[in-house]
Amino acid sequence: MVTYFRGAFVSDDQAKVGVKTHAFNYGTGCFEGIRGYWNEEAQHVFVFRLREHYERLTQSCKILGIGLTHSIDALCALTNELVRRNGYREDVYIRPVAYKSSEVVGVRMHNLEDDLTIFTTPMGKYLPAENGCRCCVSSYRRVDDNAIPARAKATGIYVNSALAKSEANLNGFDEAIMLTHEGHVSEGSAENIFLVINGKLVTPAPSENILLGITRATTIEIARAELGIETIERQIDRSELYTADEVFMTGTGAEISPVVEVDRRPVANGQVGPISDQIRKIFDNVVRGRVQTYRHWCTPVYEAAAALR
Repeated sequence: MVTYFRGAFVSDDQAKVGVKTHAFNYGTGCFEGIRGYWNEEAQHVFVFRLREHYERLTQSCKILGIGLTHSIDALCALTNELVRRNGYREDVYIRPVAYKSSEVVGVRMHNLEDDLTIFTTPMGKYLPAENGCRCCVSSYRRVDDNAIPARAKATGIYVNSALAKSEANLNGFDEAIMLTHEGHVSEGSAENIFLVINGKLVTPAPSENILLGITRATTIEIARAELGIETIERQIDRSELYTADEVFMTGTGAEISPVVEVDRRPVANGQVGPISDQIRKIFDNVVRGRVQTYRHWCTPVYEAAAALR
């Protein structure tokens, strides 16, 4: 396998950082998670919303003070070339990381070297619960924007997520739901969250320390355009998780993941809800380049499939 590392395409065994690397010691980096979907009929990998991911990475770098010298067009081209070189004929996960690469000791973000790496790996379902996942409200609160900026997809912030995820898994749940310090619903350990209430989608507002998810934005657009369903962004109380008609999570890894139980209470009848299921099915076709309306979101990696070009 090939990785983009320090300005070149190298084999995976050459893409290594030293133990003194600042980002390894202090979590001073930011990243994106990008999916490419294999479409068997088209013989293509379609990378989903590639440009939007790199726009968000650029914003994360600005927030953290990481110098990103590549343009968004250059990052997209590098990613396509990397997937092509690795010859994927399956779903793939793409991880670009911008990080502080100086090998020095000292807590800071300034006067340090910056670097970029992009690697890929095969990836199936992140939450392998076809019939819905079981969640708990975590005892760990979501970090506040004034502590670690929640709008930046920072590597260090994921210690917060990892603690919540392990707590949930070790207690027999599939995923955690995190609250803000004020006690309102924020997001999962690595997902945004939606409730269905009276036929509308309800999701935490950007002010609730959420990462502004690209799958979240996709869901809002699909619900509006394909199903005529409005999305309301507002504060959500914990108890609303127990009384909602449906609950589901969204994310590049999680895709559209219905939730059927929260804190050992069934969501509605404890089955995947009809709106969640509809959005999940539409999303699956969209990301694989099967819906012409949304083909501009899908970057084809290979030059085969003339019928779809």
